[in-house]
Amino acid sequence: MYKTVDICAGIGGIRRGFELTGKTINVLSAENDKYACKTYQHLYDENPMNDITTNAFKKLIKNIDYDILLAGFPCQAFSAVGRKEGFEDKLKGTIFFHIAEIMKSTRPKSFLLENVEGLINHEKGETFKIILDTLINKLNYHLIGIEKQKDLYGNENTNSFIFNRKDIVLNAQNFGLPQNRPRVYIVGFDKERYNSKLNKIDFKKLPQKRKKPPIYNSLKEVLELKADLKYYLSEGYLETLKKHKASQMSKGNGFGYIIVNKPEIKEPISNTLLATGGSGKERNLIHDPQEDIAGTFVKSKKTPINSEGIRLMKPNEWGKLQGFVGYAFMNNDTDKFSFPKNISNTQKYKQFGNSVAIPVIEEIANKIIDTLEQLDDSNED
Repeated sequence: MYKTVDICAGIGGIRRGFELTGKTINVLSAENDKYACKTYQHLYDENPMNDITTNAFKKLIKNIDYDILLAGFPCQAFSAVGRKEGFEDKLKGTIFFHIAEIMKSTRPKSFLLENVEGLINHEKGETFKIILDTLINKLNYHLIGIEKQKDLYGNENTNSFIFNRKDIVLNAQNFGLPQNRPRVYIVGFDKERYNSKLNKIDFKKLPQKRKKPPIYNSLKEVLELKADLKYYLSEGYLETLKKHKASQMSKGNGFGYIIVNKPEIKEPISNTLLATGGSGKERNLIHDPQEDIAGTFVKSKKTPINSEGIRLMKPNEWGKLQGFVGYAFMNNDTDKFSFPKNISNTQKYKQFGNSVAIPVIEEIANKIIDTLEQLDDSNED
């Protein structure tokens, strides 16, 4: 069994993807959002409340024997303050810098880092370049699908990197989930440990699709129709969304609400689920008409339910679209996933939106484990 540490853990989606391989055990976790920690403890019977930026945690993890570091680290905004000191200095103090410090002191055999697709282009690519420079040049890790650029004579340029975007950006919709969710996945192996063995591995790029049959063929299989009335938009709110969309369209923008399961769409998929709430919900509205509900007043809504049968997705539907509900926690046809009591819907949306698409992680995890077994079984120097 390979040992993992799960930092920036959220509610443990990356951890669960590795556990589905049947070949890992998690030995340490870290998350500092108190509500996510409650859900994590409920699911794994382990309180992950740890702050990876503290010396106490860095001392703790240094004394932990583990093999694979997992982190869905946040892409923090970099302000213009300090630009005169050089862009690289601005990265220090961010979560990634602390992860790099932990990796330097503990030398995991392998790692998986996950982030939003926009990380690649952030600050015109400078942020990603610094991340790659740190992992490849400073920490001496071999990255999957990313190499140092070479000149005409075959000499490596330590400050320039080459990669095919599709080799490191994976979309949940190719892994059995009807959700358009592109994410960057950075996978590495320790060159100090494995050295020339890494030249012989068959892991050149990340898995491009799910090997098993799809979990859901379309959004139609995810939706739980005839939803509770509290999920339906009020007439006034729907009109506000319509006016906003019309205003944006008049300016040539494509912003605004989206109904993702319009009857004319044969195989609907959702847009990306977002932890920030509003836009993540409004760009994933559902057409779910019911008889005799139009005009009904619901507590907390200032105007009656809209007459078009338009509603928000339910948290449980978001859970399916991330692979938590109905997949990753199934045990003998029984779904063991649940939230602890008294977790609000707001938190449920946030926690699912902040998490990962577990089936994507599962495919990457299988490849990492297979590669580690290949590397560790080799007797070559």
